[in-house]
Amino acid sequence: MNIPLLQEDITTMQAPLINPLEHPAAWTVSEIGSKESFAIELDRRHIDALDRALVGVGRSLVGISRETFKLDSIANDIDGWRQTVRNGLGIVMLRGLPLDRYEPSDLKRLYLGLGTHFGRPVSQSSLGDMVGEVVNVGGKDKRERAYRNSRELKLHTDRCDHLGMLCVRPAIEGGISGYASALTIHNIMLQERPELLPLLYRGYYHHRFGEQAPGDPHVTKERIPIFSVAHGVPSVIYIRGYIDLAVEEGHVVLTGPEREALDVLDEISNRSDVRLNFLMEPGDIIFTNNCLLLHTRSAFEDAKEPARRRSLLRLWLREDDRPMSHGALLHKGYDGIQRRDGKGTYYVPTVDAAF
Repeated sequence: MNIPLLQEDITTMQAPLINPLEHPAAWTVSEIGSKESFAIELDRRHIDALDRALVGVGRSLVGISRETFKLDSIANDIDGWRQTVRNGLGIVMLRGLPLDRYEPSDLKRLYLGLGTHFGRPVSQSSLGDMVGEVVNVGGKDKRERAYRNSRELKLHTDRCDHLGMLCVRPAIEGGISGYASALTIHNIMLQERPELLPLLYRGYYHHRFGEQAPGDPHVTKERIPIFSVAHGVPSVIYIRGYIDLAVEEGHVVLTGPEREALDVLDEISNRSDVRLNFLMEPGDIIFTNNCLLLHTRSAFEDAKEPARRRSLLRLWLREDDRPMSHGALLHKGYDGIQRRDGKGTYYVPTVDAAF
């Protein structure tokens, strides 16, 4: 798929007025300070409520929902946390979950149940995993999904509206989490390089990493906007690795301005006052607005003993009533990534993948 950008396309895209994106989630590091600004200590009330809800559901992940995992006694607290994620800073950290009191299967059910109060869980890969196990099985191999390798990642979004991460064990070295406001990045670009923003609004074709439905093409059928606004509500979708893979395999050709727009976005996102870095500790739970913030993780080294290796649990959550552009909805899918029996998370190019 050869998609050169013509000069008349740029002119057309510049016609709509691009305004600064004003939102509480348009923060800088100097404004937000550190993770302490959005950290909340779980107390006995919270733990007791989670334990009671856990007893009230079955032994399976299936059937766990906001209605079945009842947290009525702390409903006001949860509503405040959810509003912070949806309409505030876009990030909240719940600290102090006592991991040693839960078996691994119980911890997954508890985490999923809590997550349903922030959004609707969806599948994260061809495995159909509703609770993703963020563990290193692929090392530095870039053909393994990012949440299952140990490479350094670029700031990016996932295919969901809200993202949940629960730290079970950090790495013995590295694995630092990073977050940046996509709205802040947008506004800096509007000040410094406004001529590039229309390219990001028009969007890019994304490689599907082998997770497309049978018979579908290797790349998205249409451009996915990096920035979009629907009914006054902004959204960001950014996965540079999938844009680059579509180019590397010969499906897409990017022009100089298209590449420059992505490079400038990356450069701004890694500025010291834009990217907030911190280490998650065991028992930390983070919920973030994946429509407004980018996230990343530094490379890490694992312990040799399996019981000491880095381990996190992840949730992909949808916010069904959130206004979004057609391209954003197409990218995320209603139920996330379709489960396919016998298929894992490792990408193996087919004969016709590159041309």
